[in-house]
Amino acid sequence: MEKRKLGILLSTPPGHPHVETVLSLSEAATRKGADVYLYLIDEGVKNLRDARMLALAGQGMKYFVCAYGCQQHGVPTESLDPRITLCGLVILSNMVEGCDQFVSFN
Repeated sequence: MEKRKLGILLSTPPGHPHVETVLSLSEAATRKGADVYLYLIDEGVKNLRDARMLALAGQGMKYFVCAYGCQQHGVPTESLDPRITLCGLVILSNMVEGCDQFVSFN
């Protein structure tokens, strides 16, 4: 049986309640064996180096960050963890199309 695929979009900055929700949802889905795809956009890119998200990437979550958003919000992208993929909206579009479920936290 093929794994379920969950796509998650986060556009809120650190400290916003949605960040905790996304972390909990990602952890639960990963624990249940789903493939989780997280995309940070807009102010969500400020969560780029959140240790909890990096830990989830270490557990198999696919971690994508909008390169343009980083540029617009002054988020440095040097020396990124290799599990983080800087990309554009084409990847987000593919996530929406390719996942069984897709949720957005704005």
